[in-house]
Amino acid sequence: MRAGLAAIVAGEPVTITEVDVRERAVRARAPEHALPRPGTREARQLRRWLTQVLIAERVVAREAGPGCGADAPTHAELLPDTLAHMEIGSVAAATLADPVGRAVFVRVTSGVDVSAAAVADYQARNPGRLPETAVAGHLRASARRRAYRRWLDARCAELVTLAPGYEHPGDPRQPDNTHSH
Repeated sequence: MRAGLAAIVAGEPVTITEVDVRERAVRARAPEHALPRPGTREARQLRRWLTQVLIAERVVAREAGPGCGADAPTHAELLPDTLAHMEIGSVAAATLADPVGRAVFVRVTSGVDVSAAAVADYQARNPGRLPETAVAGHLRASARRRAYRRWLDARCAELVTLAPGYEHPGDPRQPDNTHSH
């Protein structure tokens, strides 16, 4: 990979300068104590995460058609609460900050539905948690978030080449990985 690149998305470069710019923007918005000090393992992990967001945004933009985003649902409609954010993952959630990402979400997940059996099973396991009429919508929204995340992961795996040092933060092969269960 050429020097100065963090990644390549479908043949298009994502430069280290772009990662720098995104990091500066994040640091400008957040209190200093909320982010890792530059040069630390955690700061390198932040840069890896920012790279993942940049490449995911590129993949989503690549999938968008002309005028995509005009009739997109709101961010809150797709990610109404903390659980929904956790379910979809931080990178996929970041792509939904933009109307284009939300429109791609709708297109990618338009065929996702849940069966009557799944609704009945949920209702049996969670009596009284949700009114019966809300169960199908709740399960469908959850299934759509999972489908979008899987789609995005698959498209990134297909279209993206990462430079050394810009691997996914959870990649066990990178030296700063601290992810464990």
